[in-house]
Amino acid sequence: MDDTVFYGLIAVGALLLVAMLVAAIVLATRVWKTGKYLQAMGAGGKFAFWGALIYTVSPVDLLPDPIYLDDVGVLGAALIYLTRLAAKHRERPQQKVR
Repeated sequence: MDDTVFYGLIAVGALLLVAMLVAAIVLATRVWKTGKYLQAMGAGGKFAFWGALIYTVSPVDLLPDPIYLDDVGVLGAALIYLTRLAAKHRERPQQKVR
């Protein structure tokens, strides 16, 4: 294999790792911001919030740490779940007023 191709593959791989790390940080930030609704979300919301954050910083992963794909998946799933719980919480007071 030519040296330029080899170094090109290493550069592309490094860029992908950095992109996944940035995605994990962005999702962790969004999950953290969604956490302000934790009191209203009950035990399931608290478990999803803290479980996702602990899994992200934990050294025990499904995939080795340089590969953040599993962390991004866990954070994304937690964010979707917490967003739905927050939307339900926002709708509840509106339904009682009607």
